[in-house]
Amino acid sequence: MQEQTIRSDVTVIGGGLAGVAAAVRAARTGASVALVNNRPVLGGNSSSEVRVWVCGATAHGAQKYARETGVMGELFVENQFRNPEGNPFYWDQVVLDAVRAESNVSLFLNTDITEVDANGPDEARMIESVAGWQQGSERRLTFVSPVFIDASGDGLVGELAGAWYASGREAASVHGEEWAPEVPDGNMLGSTILFYTKDTGEPVPFIAPSMTKDVSATSITAHRRIDTAANGCDYWWIEWGGELDAVADNEAIRDELWSVVYGIWDHIKNSGEFDADTLTLEWVGSIPGKREYRRFVGDYVLTQNDIMQQTRFADSIGFGGWSIDLHPPGGMYSSDDGSKHLFTAGVYHIPFRSLYSKNVTNMLMAGRDISASHVAFGTTRVMATCAVTGEAAGAGAALAARHGITPRAVGESRIDELQQTLLRGDASLLGVPWTSADDLALRAEVSASGTLDRIAVAASDRAFAYPLSGHDLGIQLPVDPELGRVRVLVEADQPVVATMELWRTGGGENHIPVELVERVERTVPAGRSWIEAEFGYRPAMPEDAVVLVRRAEGLAVVIEPRPGPYGVLALLSRTPAQDLHRPQSNAWSAAELRRHTPVIEVEGTTGAYSAANVRGGLARPYGGPQLWSSRAMVAGASEHVELDWSARVGIGRVELVFNDDVDEDLINLHHHRTPFAVIPELVRDYRIEVCADGRWEPVVQESGNRRRLRVHHLGRTVETDALRVVVEATNGSDYATIVAVRVFE
Repeated sequence: MQEQTIRSDVTVIGGGLAGVAAAVRAARTGASVALVNNRPVLGGNSSSEVRVWVCGATAHGAQKYARETGVMGELFVENQFRNPEGNPFYWDQVVLDAVRAESNVSLFLNTDITEVDANGPDEARMIESVAGWQQGSERRLTFVSPVFIDASGDGLVGELAGAWYASGREAASVHGEEWAPEVPDGNMLGSTILFYTKDTGEPVPFIAPSMTKDVSATSITAHRRIDTAANGCDYWWIEWGGELDAVADNEAIRDELWSVVYGIWDHIKNSGEFDADTLTLEWVGSIPGKREYRRFVGDYVLTQNDIMQQTRFADSIGFGGWSIDLHPPGGMYSSDDGSKHLFTAGVYHIPFRSLYSKNVTNMLMAGRDISASHVAFGTTRVMATCAVTGEAAGAGAALAARHGITPRAVGESRIDELQQTLLRGDASLLGVPWTSADDLALRAEVSASGTLDRIAVAASDRAFAYPLSGHDLGIQLPVDPELGRVRVLVEADQPVVATMELWRTGGGENHIPVELVERVERTVPAGRSWIEAEFGYRPAMPEDAVVLVRRAEGLAVVIEPRPGPYGVLALLSRTPAQDLHRPQSNAWSAAELRRHTPVIEVEGTTGAYSAANVRGGLARPYGGPQLWSSRAMVAGASEHVELDWSARVGIGRVELVFNDDVDEDLINLHHHRTPFAVIPELVRDYRIEVCADGRWEPVVQESGNRRRLRVHHLGRTVETDALRVVVEATNGSDYATIVAVRVFE
């Protein structure tokens, strides 16, 4: 047996999306990283071995402007381009390529960590090294680092290190949580095995293997949906083991799940209830996809109240938005619904204090083992949110290693540095402004060739009437500095009374109506006409608001089938009229009218699209779109933003953040299809120019761009007093938009 010791700044154990994001961000922050995974592929539950959709803050579109950026966002967008069919094997390669692109990451696959060398008293343990066996190479590998990240899911490293943890369900009295049980127990969310089918075009028999369960003799056929068109994660409800030990009983859980998978398929093929003669099984998973096990105790335990109240933490490092999604302990055999959901009004924040161990001084957590209650874990557990915590843990670990301090010290004395590091990487951090003193752009005056300063969407000959007999329609609008007269084009079969309302969203995280400001009624004649209201609403700070047109028989709103200015969003109510005042994001859908815009005119000018937005500030929609937008581009013409300095500066690096429409929901294995390979709002062709002696000189020329964050090393120091980014073409949008321009020596 060969023995080898690997020394690095950071060791990440676990190659799911949390571990991948942690390793990539730590490497980009300057640390040397060992990424250790006990499987032959990366991606964890999202990999081709398990094949779970990567869900996250968008909650399948329930949350608006919530798709993750940073490392997870890069994976989403790259997969969208390379893997339009949602092939799970192609997804494996997208994830692997992201890791292989980082020269600071050393990857160790098929390496199972089973030993942890830790010392110190119970309240202040410290990991010296971790070790395990690499299958295939017959090597025993020991990993030595000043900082370790447990992204293993089950939390074995932390357990062996003596880290304090919780498991099962706490009593409601512990954190004052409405959805917690009155009496604590050891129940958890169960595990799942999925399967894929295909149509061969000719009859295929199915001879059931010996383990096959007769599902017709169980409660499954009465309480769960079985469908020949379903595949993969459509069968998320094949879940079991919530009343067992997900680790100790893993083999028994796997066998029970297999018996039900083959039982469902036997039922489909041989019961006579389905048209399935030409269908066959293409793939059946062999690894239970676990949902829950250990949750380590950090300096802060995230709770249901933090989620629902959208608590804003001074040490926020990311956000989530999936519902609190809890399943019955009996899983697929339960007569209860397979899941129950509680949505917030918008996304919620996650503190750094939940990402490091309370008693193991050099261990961070990432993914489903972070410091959260069982109820809060019901939302933080989804994989894109796990990746968000992984990216933050990776950045925190790199800073701890660089400065020779503990993760707790990073949170206590260097949280600003951590947040700015995350923002520079375009991570999923909301409501925290970019303020880095190294950015020369913060000292510049910003202007543009032209700026969108009026919100108006005209009706073309393709415009159509959308009836409001069963829905209320909301129009989200940026308010900067005032929302005066608003006109909406409607149609009526006969004279009807229309109700218009103005609602606040209740915070920058939200994009649905939460707080009523004003209500007016207008009589609409038969035919097409405008309804209008003079709101005269001037908030203390720029914000988003929602103008509602209430449902009425015979009333329709005229819709233009193209996107309007970014940040103008059409919402349809999904709930009965009497329930509309519950501020839950899933009560309002943007799906039906996605990339369509109500025909509207807003009187006056808006500052929501100012060129100054590219300098500092926020890099995601939050109380407005937070970007520069041109007016609609003219074919063959270009638009630009310009930075001017009062004295010459030396420039060596320019970093651009483009708009990739974070309201567009992307799914790695395609819960739904998106009709383009590249986000249309992304700038496609552009150049960066500097002014030298009164002449503009191009220093960067790019075409075919399909990424949000672009980093350009100029290869030399360029002395200049002005710089501009010239947009020559987008990937389909009518508007040139840029989120941020950052300039460094």
